[in-house]
Amino acid sequence: MTNSLQLIIVLLAVAVGVVVACRLLHLPVVLGYLTVGILIGPHALGWIPDTPGARHLAEFGLVFLMFSIGLEFSLARLHKMKRTVFGLGGAQVAITLLLVMAAMWLAGFDWRASLAIGCVLAMSSTAIVSKMLVERAEMSALHGQQIIGVLLFQDLSVVPFLIIIPALASAPGSLSLTLVIALLKAVSVLVILLVFGQRMMSSWFHVVARQNSPELFMLNVLFITLGLAYLTELVGLSMALGAFVAGILIAETEYRYQVADDIKPFRDVLMGLFFVTVGMMVDLSEMFANIGQVLLMLLCLLLIKLTIVALLVHKFTGNWGVAIRSGLGLAQAGEFGVVLLALAGGAHLLSPATMQSLLDVMLLSMLIAPFLIQYAEVIVRRALPSEWMSRAMRVHQIAVQSMAADANIIICGYGRSGQALARFMKHENIRFIVLDLDSRRVHEAAAAGESVVYGDAAKREVLLAAGLMSAKTLVVTYSDKHSALKILHVVSELRPELPVVVLTTDETNIEALKQAGAAEVVAEVVEGSVMLASQALLMSGVPLNRVVRRLQENRARRYSMFGSYFRATAGVIGEVTENLQPRFHSVLVGERDVAAGKTLDQINLAALGVEVHAVRRHNMRGNQPVGEMTVRVGDVLVLLGQPMSLTAAKKYLRDGQA
Repeated sequence: MTNSLQLIIVLLAVAVGVVVACRLLHLPVVLGYLTVGILIGPHALGWIPDTPGARHLAEFGLVFLMFSIGLEFSLARLHKMKRTVFGLGGAQVAITLLLVMAAMWLAGFDWRASLAIGCVLAMSSTAIVSKMLVERAEMSALHGQQIIGVLLFQDLSVVPFLIIIPALASAPGSLSLTLVIALLKAVSVLVILLVFGQRMMSSWFHVVARQNSPELFMLNVLFITLGLAYLTELVGLSMALGAFVAGILIAETEYRYQVADDIKPFRDVLMGLFFVTVGMMVDLSEMFANIGQVLLMLLCLLLIKLTIVALLVHKFTGNWGVAIRSGLGLAQAGEFGVVLLALAGGAHLLSPATMQSLLDVMLLSMLIAPFLIQYAEVIVRRALPSEWMSRAMRVHQIAVQSMAADANIIICGYGRSGQALARFMKHENIRFIVLDLDSRRVHEAAAAGESVVYGDAAKREVLLAAGLMSAKTLVVTYSDKHSALKILHVVSELRPELPVVVLTTDETNIEALKQAGAAEVVAEVVEGSVMLASQALLMSGVPLNRVVRRLQENRARRYSMFGSYFRATAGVIGEVTENLQPRFHSVLVGERDVAAGKTLDQINLAALGVEVHAVRRHNMRGNQPVGEMTVRVGDVLVLLGQPMSLTAAKKYLRDGQA
């Protein structure tokens, strides 16, 4: 198939199939692209020849990958994690590079080839590891923070490596001069673009955005990305470097989120093409002919990187469990290593046989990476029995503190929102226990006498130890969709009637969280806008009672739990005693309950002064229930009424007697 249209059709068809398969198998899509590239490439089925056209098309995938990295580049984030990024990350890259370089030099390789191989193998897979950490809700865990810090430094180190490796191909006598010229070019281009480009970028994007044309906005993003990539290529540097700078420039503008969303389809498709073409380079027959050597090199790579990372992380944290988890997470080679390997091959620093062997080892390590991360906990427990005992002791301490607190509410997370919620609970004399993964924050809170313990709220045993089976409410106070979904899964399995309130940044994840069983989802952005409007109305001279009414109406529309209360109390003058105030109570319908199989009209809880406010069924929150709705086993009825009426209603649902 030499026709360009045929090539694109095959690649698109493969991309669709791979993404669907990987989603179903819960595997990183990168692995699927690499596998497909191996199968359809010239060394296997031969559906796509390894032509310069295919490789050139795939180069744009690298351009958009580097653009995305630049777009996520945050000076504030780097400053916050500077010790982990520059200390731990810098040490990992430097030691791995020097150790691999020394080993290759002793094996008989030229020092330039040895340096190139060191650069290649110092990288780990940002795409695979970060995706696995997010899916496992481990980004905020201590080992997750160490891993992300190292990956950030590796992403940054790609920039000088992209400059150094091509320069190594120059004649030995002019190597120093070539390196100096290349670095001066890079520094000059970066200074010009970052200093002057920064001032122009924001103004230019303002002009484009004012035209209110999504097509023009998209064209402008493509023009900036590819234009800067072409500019850096013109001055003798790589296109990837220009794309990286374009991402950094746009990241400092207010349009970064819109750009990230618009560029995502191009990035994903072209990155897929890039990884497919990388897979096409693998010769399976050659791999199996040298399988012993390949497996030995793979074992050496995994052990060397695991050992280096584990020793460094232990030096930084003093925790062997965190060290081994971090080592397992970073033991593999990475996609940027594959990029650098292709660059070294193009510069004729490595022979085709050496490139093939290294590529085989790197791809196998990337295929193994998800399994190393998935079974890291099992490996740590086997390797460190004391770690298992430490985890057991932590769970025991959580259980002891939970029993001492006799907590009504479990609060997951002790950040700003968690601390504010804890203060509210104290004022209301409601007992609570807080779970948090920041050891420094937990230590400070415990020293101040707060009921805060170290524990991962996404883990089943931690929630049970915190008193899940007796709690009245659970609140997730941090905005992490994957962690919240894991918590909701545990709750729906063990206590489906327990109301769970979840915090999220914006409205994007509200529906997914409600479908997973959240009783209510609070969006920070929405709440901020409501209070902003209220303050603006007050300052504009609008009467206080009207502002309060607008606030109540907004809350009633957005949060269904408020609706009935505002309807019931509209126009009421004076204070009502607390015992007569309506409140909510959730009841799980069991197999032996008389309510099972009856309609809401037949049950007629209204006769007891209780309203069936909502029904949660199969983890899906429905609309306002109607009288013809039949109550099923496993339904959670959310009742609204006064305390005595709620007690009578619960008894009536159980045995039919009030």
